[in-house]
Amino acid sequence: MLILNKNIMKEELVDEVVLALKNIKEKTPLVYHLTNTVTINDCANITLAIGGSPLMSFCIEEIEEIIEFSSSVVLNIGTMDKSMETMAVEVGKIANKLKKPIILDPVGVGATKARKNLVNALLKEIKFTVIKGNMAEIKSILNIDSLSRGVDSLEKDDSGEKLVKLAAKKFNSVIAITGEIDYIGNQEIVFKVMNGHKKMELVTGTGCMISSLIGAFLGGKNNSLVSAVGGVLSMGIAGELAEKNFIGTGSLKVNIMDNISNLTEEIIRKNEKISSTS
Repeated sequence: MLILNKNIMKEELVDEVVLALKNIKEKTPLVYHLTNTVTINDCANITLAIGGSPLMSFCIEEIEEIIEFSSSVVLNIGTMDKSMETMAVEVGKIANKLKKPIILDPVGVGATKARKNLVNALLKEIKFTVIKGNMAEIKSILNIDSLSRGVDSLEKDDSGEKLVKLAAKKFNSVIAITGEIDYIGNQEIVFKVMNGHKKMELVTGTGCMISSLIGAFLGGKNNSLVSAVGGVLSMGIAGELAEKNFIGTGSLKVNIMDNISNLTEEIIRKNEKISSTS
């Protein structure tokens, strides 16, 4: 297996992403979601589109059984309420106990004190395989001042590489920062993904769907860095191709879904815009 450290070449990473996609198609990983209710249907469908099998539940009495037979766990705090606060911590602890890969999407963590308190508790008590957020969200979990409007980031700076390495070191996780340019990496190496299109911002849920895609890659028993790059890259390519046939925001979302379901090695190799930051 390829050792993913600072010496890895971009071409080798692309090879690993292609192999990881094949693993998803072959294994059909079951991805359990504790996710937000605004985009739950989109997350389920994007998981199916990439080749996984989604499972959603808000019933605390059954989550240990569910996580036990799941391949990976997606934890998204988007629509927060009292039950989410209780379940999120429990889901994370069970995933750790059962050694299941788990991704955290700290949606809007800097928007309110309640969200910040919940995410701080999660990061204190749970080891996450991947943490995915926009620039403002990652700055918030690092206690760095950031600009945001609700769950949307207003950040425009280019400090992605530095922030990824800081967060990766602090939380011992792979970090994915999504935005106009995506930054994904660990303490040693950071890659930039420059796929995607600004029109994707017109569709709610693309960020949540990225977390589901990463969850599917993780569930395929793929390396965590490869999984994070694979999820972000897949959405970027799908959005970029969808924009070429843009009619309106409704068809844009459908086209993104179609492009994920039709994603192949050839499409990845032809369209990827990955580069190393160093």
